Amino acid sequence: MRRATAGLAGGLAGGVVFGLMMQAGGMIPMVAGLVGSDSPAVGWVVHLLISAFFGIAFAVVLGPVLRGVVGATLLGVAYGAVLWVVGPLLLMPARMGMPLFVVDGMTLQSLLGHLVFGLVLGAVVGAMLRDRSARS
Repeated sequence: MRRATAGLAGGLAGGVVFGLMMQAGGMIPMVAGLVGSDSPAVGWVVHLLISAFFGIAFAVVLGPVLRGVVGATLLGVAYGAVLWVVGPLLLMPARMGMPLFVVDGMTLQSLLGHLVFGLVLGAVVGAMLRDRSARS
C-alpha cells in the first residue's frame, strides 16, 4: 500500500507538471481526443488518470529495486522515455488513426514532457519511500 500511495502522489505531481507543459503547447485537447472529446477539462481528467495509473504502476512494480531518491529519479526518467515510445509514438496515434512512430516537433515536445514526468515521479516516489522506510 505504501508503494501505491507513493506512486499515486508521484504520478499526480508529475502529471500536473507535464500537464502544464502540454497546456502551454496546446496539446491538452489532443489528449481529450483519446475519449472522443476536444474539451481541455476532459483532457486534464484523462491526462491525470493516465498519470496516476502509470505512477502507481511505477512504484508497485519497480518499488523493490528503487535505491534512494537519486536512483528512483534516474529510473523515473528512463520510465518516462519508455512511456513516450509506448504512448505518443504507438498507442495514441493508433487509437486516433494517425501514423505510428512519427518523430516531429510535437513528439519531441512530448518526449521532454515525459522525461519531466518521470523525473518528478521518481523523485517523489523515492522521497516518500525513503522517508517512510526511515520511520519504520
